[in-house]
Amino acid sequence: MSKKCVSTDKAPRAIGPYSQAIMVESGRLIFCSGQIPINPVTGKLIEGDITAQTEQVIENLKTVVTAAGSSLDEVVKTTVYLKNMDDFQAMNDVYQRYFGKDSPARAAVQVARLPLDVDIEIEAVAVID
Repeated sequence: MSKKCVSTDKAPRAIGPYSQAIMVESGRLIFCSGQIPINPVTGKLIEGDITAQTEQVIENLKTVVTAAGSSLDEVVKTTVYLKNMDDFQAMNDVYQRYFGKDSPARAAVQVARLPLDVDIEIEAVAVID
């Protein structure tokens, strides 16, 4: 089994020693690092409520899985990290728009702090179709 780093300049660059995603070639799996609400064009955090932040995070994930040759439809597992669990329903409303009827398996947890003090981070595992 071999692994390949996935990187695209259309998603925010890593802010630490990690890859945007790792693709396991023989297993056709993509492990996406957590995405936060950074606008990849400006490199800055977006302003707005949890709805706007969740949209940006999922758009960033979409860009990374697309760069690896997959799509959001092929995401099989996500983990959602929220600064405040009171944001769960608003996040869930956006999440449902992107992942629809056959949503991936998911965990959602509240955490004390996230990188750059954002309110949400989502990581994903996808398959290459």
